[in-house]
Amino acid sequence: MLNEFVYCPRLFFYEHVEAVFVHNRETVEGTIIHARVDGGNGKLAAAEELAPDDVIHARSVTLSSDRVGLIAKMDLIEVADGTVTPVDYKRGKPFVKADGTLDVWDTDRVQMTAQAIVLRDNGYSCSEAVLYYSATKQRVRIEIDDAAVEWAIEKLRAARETAAAGVIPPPLVDSPKCPKCSLVGICLPDETRAIWTASHEAKQAQRTMFGELNIIEAPLADELQEREVRQLLPARDDLRPLYLNTQGLRVGKSGYLLKVQEKDRVVEEVRINEVCQVSLFGNIQITTQAVQALCEMEVPIAYFSMGGWFYGLTQGLGVRNVSLRRHQFRLADSPTFCLRIARSLVAGKIRNQRTLLQRNHVEPPASAIGQMKWAIEEAERAESIPELLGIEGNAARIYFANFPGMIKADDEPWSESQGKPVLSFDFTVRNRRPPRDPVNAMLSLAYSVLAKDLTIVCQAVGFDPFIGCYHQPRYGRAPLALDLMEPFRPLIADSAVLTAINTKMVQPSDFVQAGQSVAMTPGGRKAFFRAYEQRMDTLVTHPIFGYRVNYRRMLEIQARLLARVVTGELNTYPVFTTR
Repeated sequence: MLNEFVYCPRLFFYEHVEAVFVHNRETVEGTIIHARVDGGNGKLAAAEELAPDDVIHARSVTLSSDRVGLIAKMDLIEVADGTVTPVDYKRGKPFVKADGTLDVWDTDRVQMTAQAIVLRDNGYSCSEAVLYYSATKQRVRIEIDDAAVEWAIEKLRAARETAAAGVIPPPLVDSPKCPKCSLVGICLPDETRAIWTASHEAKQAQRTMFGELNIIEAPLADELQEREVRQLLPARDDLRPLYLNTQGLRVGKSGYLLKVQEKDRVVEEVRINEVCQVSLFGNIQITTQAVQALCEMEVPIAYFSMGGWFYGLTQGLGVRNVSLRRHQFRLADSPTFCLRIARSLVAGKIRNQRTLLQRNHVEPPASAIGQMKWAIEEAERAESIPELLGIEGNAARIYFANFPGMIKADDEPWSESQGKPVLSFDFTVRNRRPPRDPVNAMLSLAYSVLAKDLTIVCQAVGFDPFIGCYHQPRYGRAPLALDLMEPFRPLIADSAVLTAINTKMVQPSDFVQAGQSVAMTPGGRKAFFRAYEQRMDTLVTHPIFGYRVNYRRMLEIQARLLARVVTGELNTYPVFTTR
């Protein structure tokens, strides 16, 4: 605890107040290095039982101090000449002073001083501690004097005050510590500070020019583009989703593998630690052992109907911190806050729809482009949610009226094949429940899968996906996931549908019709999932931060930025848009 607080108070808050922890290379290597000492029996004779000539090496010893309220788990205790010396194993290198002598890092110093305090409070004589740095295979000895003890107690007091305050500390400024931190993708230090600084400076400028009563929410794109934001998180996640849509499959577990079987034949084996989510479509069975293993690894299982209707999720306990949800519930009852976020989301959605038309339409209609530009301005000025719904609906009507101009299929509208009509990609109007043509069937499936992805993201961040700002609570759907989904509908779902059609990944023969309803075949869904995941894996430049990540990573970034707004850390939510 003290180690993390000295390293970064924000890291301490995440790990010890919000109970958030993520492994990275450094933490995994540290776990491996500690494997031997963690296997100790933890036995250490009481202080009064130690003889002056005892020589003891006790591993994985846990002691506590009621006086200062500390618990310490010590890697190794060396006992010699009646004194005890705590030894801790570190994966890195020691600190090198300007004169070339070796020293320990402040994070290690506070940890070892805390261990010495606990040992002393249990009656042991302890005057020094040892750090063993695995990278250089060197032992560095430090003295535990009164100044070190006083400093450690002060850090303990500050850590407790930080935890009790319930307000997350600000991120470090351009710190070299951030790239090595396992929580950098959750913390978003440069992004958070850049948005906060730009927003603060913009409001200060408005106060100077117009006074306190004329402050408006100004766009931050220009201010933020002038600031360098380091890309501290990887562009892609190595984990991949698993889609299963062949009816009759059975998912089981064998060791660390998921085994997918069709009757008695194994059709696929997947390592559990390489999967980020499992999606089951229709009548697919999964064993209790597989469910337990996936829950333990925090891998969500999503359930869909055969037609792609998103039923729900099974997952582990997930984020245990409730602070974000308390803020979320409180602000959900604030019409002003909800309208502010809804304006940004709807304006961003229309802007992205307009961009998609400009990029992909054979001949972008000037009137439609102009009307959508006007709709963006109207959305940013809307005075109520109902007004915003009307603006969004009108923009959607214009957008889908011109959607056929982005479809470049060359199939015949209707032909006879073996006595059955073959459907075509002839789109005229958006319809659903049920979709009545292949394009609408794919759009509905794409929106369902995207809603699933954002529901998972909301829960991973700590939100309750069933309390939103724009979409109102309704049984059977996740309003916050649908809120966050709005700007990404054209960029991910619609784009995946267009790619699947225009590159012939999906053919008219991949659809079946029953009455007026049209659905995809299992083979068609499989082909569409490839198109969808290709789109999710596409690298895109963030319009504000300037770095490139894939869309799956972008969904998480945007959700975490909204969490900053909800908790009050940021004032402005920067909606993701493309040009």
